[in-house]
Amino acid sequence: MSLLAIGINHNTASVELREKVAFGPEKLPEALDQLGQSPIVNGSVIVSTCNRTEIYCDVKSGGKSKIIEWLSQFHQVSPEDLKPSLYVHEEQAAIRHLMRVSCGLDSLVLGEPQILGQVKQAFSDSRGSKAVDSAMEKLFQKAFSVAKRVRTETDIGGNAVSVAYAACTLAKHIFESLEKSTVLLVGAGETIELVAKHLAANGCSKMIVANRTKERALPLAEQFGAEIIGLPEIPHHLPRADIVISSTASPLPIIGKGMVETALKSRRFQPMLLVDIAVPRDIESQVGELNDAYLYSVDDLQSIVDSNMEQRKIEAIQAEAIVSEESAAFMSWMRSLQAVDSIREYRQSANDIREELLNKSLQSLAAGADAEKVLLELSNKLTNKLIHAPTRALQSAAEKGEPARLATIRQSLGLDNS
Repeated sequence: MSLLAIGINHNTASVELREKVAFGPEKLPEALDQLGQSPIVNGSVIVSTCNRTEIYCDVKSGGKSKIIEWLSQFHQVSPEDLKPSLYVHEEQAAIRHLMRVSCGLDSLVLGEPQILGQVKQAFSDSRGSKAVDSAMEKLFQKAFSVAKRVRTETDIGGNAVSVAYAACTLAKHIFESLEKSTVLLVGAGETIELVAKHLAANGCSKMIVANRTKERALPLAEQFGAEIIGLPEIPHHLPRADIVISSTASPLPIIGKGMVETALKSRRFQPMLLVDIAVPRDIESQVGELNDAYLYSVDDLQSIVDSNMEQRKIEAIQAEAIVSEESAAFMSWMRSLQAVDSIREYRQSANDIREELLNKSLQSLAAGADAEKVLLELSNKLTNKLIHAPTRALQSAAEKGEPARLATIRQSLGLDNS
């Protein structure tokens, strides 16, 4: 049994190459079936995301080159194009790599939690295709428990490291509960969609989406049960908003100081949080001069993100130590399994010798031989038979001048035990 992790990721391969070797839902069952039918593969799991494609295998001797050849042929990518971007990890290095991936230590965004769900789904898909053997089962279950331990014992995932997430974290710090807050989202692009997801995850259910074209905002509004308004309607609805988060491509500010000042009067000066993550700005900088308006720009959020990323790097040191400890322990356990067959064979050999000599002794006793002589002969022959192989091994090590081997044999025979 030999563990392999073979793949490419965002650090080693271009987007174009990652797209070529991705295993989409339509390709995955066929790929797992082909691996399962290979005589060199005992079990396999394929992890394929936008940032990585990795094959984890329990293979027979010499399987590494064959897996690489199969990957190249399956995706019809020449080995010359594929190999420079490939990484190959074996045994403990493969175990450690899977644990690092599951913990988010190998991700584009350090410590991101989504990868663990993706690895779990990949394992479930492989298990559903009956591609998982006992080694893969134990390896992945261990990786999942290590990821849980890292999340419990470190704070690697506890800090906002995207501008969208930072905006929501800021809102949570200022307002006691987002469940009671009304949020005005200005724009309907990817950033605003990500903000809306974070808001919804934190209990916010009152959202207003303002966009230049209402049709463009419709999918976003339907996804989160939000109200849609046009940009010209913002002054009318602004007083309702406790939080304003804006990200458009407008060349000029959409929300000015006067508009916010009027809204604050209508709100009887209840505070407003305004987060402008657009470049150029959507909200006039002078809004920050108003007493009850708290304005944060993309630069403010980026400084939070940078600080949090540094904190994640510090937490990653502890996480890496956990992974190193756990991967070494798992490799040690795997090595111990290799002794099981040897122990079984050794015990069976000793038992066969015992039964053979015992049967001969019983036959001698049945024929009327002297019992004392029979027992003496049995003990002598049993001793000679059992020490024959170890004696030959000791002589061979001594004759060939192999002191390390001789010491190992002596230790295993209990000769050097104090």
